[in-house]
Amino acid sequence: MANGFSADGLKALSENLAGYVDRGEVSGIVGAIYRHGELVQVDTVGWRDREARQPIRRDTIFRLASMTKPITTVAALQLVDQGLIALSDPVERWLPELADRMVMRDPDGSPGDLVPAVRPITLDDLLTYRLGLGWGRSSLGPQLFSLTVEPIGSALGVPGVEALDADTWMRRIGELPLIAQPGTLWRYHTASDILGVLVARIAGKPFDTVLAERIFAPLGMRDTGFVVPVSARDRLSVLYDRSGAVVDHPESTAWAQDPPFASGGAGLVSTVDDYARFAGMLLGQGELDGTRILSHEIVEQMTRDYLTPEQHAAPPFNPPLGQTIWDEHGFGYGVQVRTSVADPGPSLGAFSWPGAFGTAWIVDPDRDLVAMLFTQSSGIIVAAEWQVPLGDDFFGLLYRALED
Repeated sequence: MANGFSADGLKALSENLAGYVDRGEVSGIVGAIYRHGELVQVDTVGWRDREARQPIRRDTIFRLASMTKPITTVAALQLVDQGLIALSDPVERWLPELADRMVMRDPDGSPGDLVPAVRPITLDDLLTYRLGLGWGRSSLGPQLFSLTVEPIGSALGVPGVEALDADTWMRRIGELPLIAQPGTLWRYHTASDILGVLVARIAGKPFDTVLAERIFAPLGMRDTGFVVPVSARDRLSVLYDRSGAVVDHPESTAWAQDPPFASGGAGLVSTVDDYARFAGMLLGQGELDGTRILSHEIVEQMTRDYLTPEQHAAPPFNPPLGQTIWDEHGFGYGVQVRTSVADPGPSLGAFSWPGAFGTAWIVDPDRDLVAMLFTQSSGIIVAAEWQVPLGDDFFGLLYRALED
């Protein structure tokens, strides 16, 4: 038994992962389990580049998509720890584009039927995705989706995306009304891109520089960033869509150069081991290997559920996607938080957030556990739900294998 795991249980997990590659459902998988600060098991199955028959490896680089969001959250919370902004502060001091908001009377109604916002948008509203803008159900949904930042927009197949810089993008956001009063409605994604702009403006440095200096370098996340350098290009996975078509290839990757806007919502690339260090820092209540990134208190605030009963009961996405997203989870600051338990399964308070290009992770403080599941398949996760059973199989077998 390795760190409380059954050897037979871990073997069953490995065999299950191999089956997905053997059946051609995904090209490659890296799955890793860490407990009590040690690596329990790592599975590398399949191909980094299926056509060239180049095997996937533990150090393969993946596009994180929305797994960028928790990292952006941590950068914003560092500013709170430093006293540069408070959770309750209106953000319009740094983001004048969000001042003097008008609000649609009906999120699904006319963008011209407006009333004034009853209060300003705060940092807490951005961190909990309740600022009043975002992907999901509303008549502004298509417009907000079309503002997806490049190169993520093209990789997701969003029609009509533009390569906007951060200030131009913020001006576009500021031209839109809110779909709901601040604090009242959870909607996805947009808040994290705004947070990236906010962090850069408060810090007085480009967002990518802030992340590199304050998170990646201190944690030793050497392969995490917005660009894959030439020296690491041979480790970048090919990104496929669910049909197996190539979406982004290392030889012509859109991640070869600095993006016009470093997206706090979806722009990063990383490896399993790099992201495990980030997750391990959160498991350590803001500290890893003697390096403190966040205060203990702010991590506790990050990983609790802030959704009201009404917000739990209202699916944020259009059917059939994400209709049960809040049945077993709530939302903290940039992460979903487990609010109910099925045995075997994650403990109360376990937290996570996946990425649409096929990456997922979980931190379970009660079990002193971190787990990573990385694939390279765009659209395999939509509205935080796996579109194939791979994720449910991996995390289900993981907990079945845990014996203490």
